Formats: sequence, structure tokens, C-alpha cells
Amino acid sequence: MRTRVSALRMKDAVEKVIRALVGSPDLVEVYEQGDGKNVRFRIRVAPDDYGRLIGREGRTIKAIRSLLYVSGHKQGKRYHLDLEED
Repeated sequence: MRTRVSALRMKDAVEKVIRALVGSPDLVEVYEQGDGKNVRFRIRVAPDDYGRLIGREGRTIKAIRSLLYVSGHKQGKRYHLDLEED
């Protein structure tokens, strides 16, 4: 039960961070799929927000992925973050 709760919290945290960064927060969609230790977050945002989310030289998305790595390390999980385009 604890792992499911922590994954839900992580999904909410990822969604909150991404909504704060983009220009159209109401168009943010976060999907989660996992199989125990591996959890993958698939992110969709408005077409105009991809550049904002990726950042210069990918620094913003790398920072979000680093947060997921550290948090996953503490929980014994591997979190992956994918940006999906329409």
C-alpha cells in the first residue's frame, strides 16, 4: 500500500511542478504507468509550452529528472519522465 501512495504523491508533485512552469497549466496531462520498482510518467503540455518545459540546453527537464532520481533513490524506485508530443 505504501508504494502506491508514494507513487501517487510523486505524480501529484510532478504535475504541480510542471503546471507552475508552463504558460497553460490547464492543458497539462500527467499519465503514470508502473510495474513495481519502475514508474514512468508521460507528460503532455500545450505545443507552445514544450520549449519552456525543456529549457535552455535541456536544463529545466534535467532538473526535474534529477529530482525524480533522488526521490526514487530514497524510495527504492526508478522514476522516468517522458515528454509526449501530439
